Amino acid sequence: MPSSEKLLIGPRIARFRKTLGLTQSRMAEDLGISTSYLNLMERNQRSLSANVLLRMAEIYDFDIASFTGSGDAHLVAEVYETLRDPIFKGDSLSKNEAEDLVNVSPSAARSLIKLYGKHRDTTLRASENISDRDHVELLEQSSQAVDSVRRFLHKQKNYFPALDAAAEKLAKELGYNKAQIGMTLTKRLQEKHDISVRVVPVDIMPQMLRYFDRHSKRINLSELLPQSGRRFQLAYQISILEYRNLIDEVVDSANLNSSEAEGLCRTTLANYFAAAILMPYDRFLKEAENSKYDVDLLCHRFGTSFEQTSHRLTTLQKPDARGIPFFFIRIDVAGNVSKRFSAGRFHFSRFGGACPIWNIHECFLNPDKTVTQIIQLPDDTTYFSIAKMVIRSNGTYKSPPQKLAIGLGCDIAYAPRLIYAQKYNLKNPQPSKIGVNCYLCERPHCRQRAHAPLNRIISFDERRRGVSLFDFSET
Repeated sequence: MPSSEKLLIGPRIARFRKTLGLTQSRMAEDLGISTSYLNLMERNQRSLSANVLLRMAEIYDFDIASFTGSGDAHLVAEVYETLRDPIFKGDSLSKNEAEDLVNVSPSAARSLIKLYGKHRDTTLRASENISDRDHVELLEQSSQAVDSVRRFLHKQKNYFPALDAAAEKLAKELGYNKAQIGMTLTKRLQEKHDISVRVVPVDIMPQMLRYFDRHSKRINLSELLPQSGRRFQLAYQISILEYRNLIDEVVDSANLNSSEAEGLCRTTLANYFAAAILMPYDRFLKEAENSKYDVDLLCHRFGTSFEQTSHRLTTLQKPDARGIPFFFIRIDVAGNVSKRFSAGRFHFSRFGGACPIWNIHECFLNPDKTVTQIIQLPDDTTYFSIAKMVIRSNGTYKSPPQKLAIGLGCDIAYAPRLIYAQKYNLKNPQPSKIGVNCYLCERPHCRQRAHAPLNRIISFDERRRGVSLFDFSET
């Protein structure tokens, strides 16, 4: 942070001081400033300089990013998205006001989002036919489970030190060898758990890729799984068998509100553990840095798939050994977003797909090519993006394989560390201006717009036809 940068976060300072049980005079004495100056800062009549902030961090030992609000970027984005619903039409609520609300009271901001969620659920149920109500309630329950687990992952920055430490220890015990890791995992299951592994024809297991038969103590893997998938499934099973208690401790710490959410979280963390076995933190980070985050090269070195490797890159958030804070997205050919995570400021909408201007969609036209792009959101934050189409498992003539696009990106400031950015002029980037999705994007005259923005008044003029059917004012 430049020493000249100043912050107006008075309510946050006051709230932090009170949680420590300090008076204004005591905190001012600790910081070497006057009580009156601290009082003015807490009332936002004076700004908090970077020098004072660094002094606070040194004395009280906290994370500067979380204190200044950098860690609240996702909360601000959710509040802003909520406030753009048509029910707030005419209130002219801005991004700055959303930031102000989060700065003054994060708890109030979360309560607003929760209340809005209840409103949406009630509206949805009321609008459905009685015969469909059971389906709506099941959909609501499932959605809440997914959202609660996603919030937990964001809160933890998708990094779980206890799981990484245990997985790295196990990887060393197994003796890492990419060419033999499948045999090593199979041997571990046989010798430690008396469980055999068998690859079975798709006719025997047409609807599943892995099945653990407890009675016969055998793991059946579908013949449609590639080698990377087979290794991952075996690592997952070892995670559940040997580290269930450790995983459950993390699940318990999440304070989730349903058994569905706990089950999803447990599976997610077991997948995390499996990836950490195949790609141990320290070695994986070193190889990532040395290769300038060449995902395909990392796949070859660790025997993992493009999706597994990309997702692992989002978990490198150890405080004293961080990787690039990537965001991750997975979409299908219809544009449905099935997985998303952001370790930085990048905001994904909770509803709807991705912007069509973002070239992640082009992956399906160029299956073997990694596409790159510099993109910019309406708040002027700029990112470097890479994307590639993947096939999750092999298919048959009657059942074609699932095709997905995997997107990975980071703030433009990290782009010089990426092999993919070498051909770009990063000193003068020319970003493609995208939106979160059409419903939330207020960029006018967009040729790719599919829906009208939620918080704009649409006008229609029979005398003319613009590049978009939906015409509206920028202000």
